[in-house]
Amino acid sequence: MILLVAATEMEALPVAGKTTGQPHALFIAGVGPLETAVRLTRRLGEVRGEISLVLNFGVAGAYGGSGADLLDICLAEREVLGDFGICHAERIEPFDGQLAGNSVFPLDPRYLARAAEMLGELDYNCKKGVFVTVNGASATARRGAMLRAAHNGLCENMEGAAVARVCEEFVVPCLEVRCVSNMVEDRNPANWQLAAAVQRCGQVVSLLIDHLAPI
Repeated sequence: MILLVAATEMEALPVAGKTTGQPHALFIAGVGPLETAVRLTRRLGEVRGEISLVLNFGVAGAYGGSGADLLDICLAEREVLGDFGICHAERIEPFDGQLAGNSVFPLDPRYLARAAEMLGELDYNCKKGVFVTVNGASATARRGAMLRAAHNGLCENMEGAAVARVCEEFVVPCLEVRCVSNMVEDRNPANWQLAAAVQRCGQVVSLLIDHLAPI
């Protein structure tokens, strides 16, 4: 069974109630890495052995210069805890790995390749790259540029690294797909395309449910 994981009901709504395709269940994990980690750990503990894939989906903010633009579909090659470390004015110094453990989590390459191929055949020009998970959404172009440079980031979100880390702990494959709802710039909600991004991401997730067979 595929476990579909979204942060909010708004992001989940386009696929809620879908009854066709691969067996699946929809799970709302909450906003931010802490709530996501707690809820998803509990959920996977309850259904241990039943889940063949966790498909994490939602919206994201794309970094300027990353190649991603509004309403682009993005697939994560790996997730990184972007603001976990020592925060200086112009940079974030990562903690030593022996102190804090890993902060970079690869997504399952088999599902990633299959999803990219399938969506490409359906004329979705997906962007692949590093997703940056943050505790606080970037509200300035300056912070976005710093995070992009530090991690070679494609886009940012607030849950993906937590999902990837929990899946790693439970040895469950993880795939992450997001649609760009806004650029990471000096905060201006007038430029956002949130509703359209939610719908477009839901369309893609529905296609993945229909065609992405277990590996």
